[in-house]
Amino acid sequence: MSCVILCLMRISRLLMPTLRETPSDAEIISHQLMLRAGLIQKVAAGIYNYLPLGYRVIRKVENIIRTEMNRAGAQEVLLPFAVPAELWQESGRWDKYGKELLRFQDRKGAEYCLGPTHEEVITSIARAYVRSYKQLPLNLYQIQDKFRDEIRPRFGLMRGREFIMKDAYSFHASPESLDAEYQNMHDTYCRIFEACGLEYKVVEADSGNIGGSASQEFMVLAANGEDALLSCTGCAYSANVEAAQSTLEAVEHRPVTEALKEVSTPDKKTIEDVAAFLKLEPAKLLKTLIYYYKTGAQEDYTAVLLRGDQQINEIKLKNYLNADVVALAEDSAVAKITGVEPGFCGPVGLKNVRIIADNSLRQMGGGAAGANKKDTHLLNVLPGRDFSLTEVTDLRLAAAGDKCPRCGAPLAAIRGIEVGHIFKLGTKYSQALNAVYLDASGASQPFIMGCYGIGVGRTAAAAIEQHFDENGIVWPAALAPYHCVVIPANMHDPVLLAAAEKLYQELLAAGVEVLLDDREERIGVKLKDMELLGITSRLVAGKALSSGQVEFRLRHSPQNELVPVEAAAQTVLQKLAELK
Repeated sequence: MSCVILCLMRISRLLMPTLRETPSDAEIISHQLMLRAGLIQKVAAGIYNYLPLGYRVIRKVENIIRTEMNRAGAQEVLLPFAVPAELWQESGRWDKYGKELLRFQDRKGAEYCLGPTHEEVITSIARAYVRSYKQLPLNLYQIQDKFRDEIRPRFGLMRGREFIMKDAYSFHASPESLDAEYQNMHDTYCRIFEACGLEYKVVEADSGNIGGSASQEFMVLAANGEDALLSCTGCAYSANVEAAQSTLEAVEHRPVTEALKEVSTPDKKTIEDVAAFLKLEPAKLLKTLIYYYKTGAQEDYTAVLLRGDQQINEIKLKNYLNADVVALAEDSAVAKITGVEPGFCGPVGLKNVRIIADNSLRQMGGGAAGANKKDTHLLNVLPGRDFSLTEVTDLRLAAAGDKCPRCGAPLAAIRGIEVGHIFKLGTKYSQALNAVYLDASGASQPFIMGCYGIGVGRTAAAAIEQHFDENGIVWPAALAPYHCVVIPANMHDPVLLAAAEKLYQELLAAGVEVLLDDREERIGVKLKDMELLGITSRLVAGKALSSGQVEFRLRHSPQNELVPVEAAAQTVLQKLAELK
């Protein structure tokens, strides 16, 4: 097969602590099956031991990644797990990253962190050793442990605190060179996930704490995926809901010629209550939200305007403001800014606060909005007439049924598991760390950078979320811990034992990753364990041996077939080759 890890292995010598019952704290299929199959063991919240069979799967994912990254021209390095604070302070992320960054001091009092990502460290390498544009482009990658102190680790390897990650970083002298390497990594990631046997989508994404001008996520499609995605039904556009854009169906509005009119709306604070009370569609209401935001040491407030039937996307707002933190303002701050409690705020007459409107207000006719007076709303509010649309941008949370921003077809909701993410970083880190090279004219220029990550354990867990049945894991062949198991049906029958041993040795000699189940267990127990583990195929030496045959079955097949014992090893080889 594609990632051969051969070893002599009889199951009687194998650490394989399978469980019959599902652990109570395992919420999703991959977590349940990895624990039941004895692939991993919980050590602490979000921290796991990889047991022998689980580690074989991890190594297979790593080997596929390593093969394709090397093929793409990247060079492997290994960076430290513990990173000195000085590097993170240079980039400005020491104070910005938040509590996920696990900080500690050594015996001399020097500050360090456990690396959740390695932009600073890799940039310091380029700063030290890359002097000239002639040394560019350069792509360095590693496969290594990371640590992020998640507030709520869950779902096993899907969202742990300590995890194995492949991260790569590229350095360039021009945007065009970055674009070419970004496409190279895009294509490389496609080959990696195809080699892993996964169904995936590439979606537009938010760059998050990493930063940069553009990014895409590689999402394994799964019903239990923790990420909500929107995918166009008419073209290739897909995006994480955090980054998705869309257009709305137009809402009919009568021309507004009437003047503003105050109406009493006693105790009607929510969009739903106000719409019902005024007998208006929510789309004809104007929602005003007051947000607190902080950038560095600077703090301020802004009023955000949305159509009443729409929800705000706080990620888009945070990016638009270039803020480190955004949050709905406290009621006391809302009252100070607008003169009224939340629920009755509106843009008309609102002063001394920055106002940012969503794009949907450009097409909005007259509607209702808070009057900045308790228990009162305004009718006939017309954007552009009754208040200025100075700052207008995309702030909506796109939703299924909206129109695709590219072709206009409806967007559909799907779920996925993020297994890879690629970024165009630009000069964010090179400028902060003063990492420069000399261009063709001899002038110093900051490196233009890219960043490319894959969650190794996440990829293995995502494969299970896509490939399982009521009996256990059904691994894609490239990731299965072993490709065949030979099982004697009765350990006290010397004829069956001899036949099983002979088949085992034949398969070993042919280069097959094979197990011999020589445990003193009932045949039913053995078969259930192998199905739980997802071993790709099995040969059973049982009653049919009296007629010169053994039972063969692929894990994903619903039935056994009898094959001549002399042809059994060749049958396994042929069937495994067909699964490549």
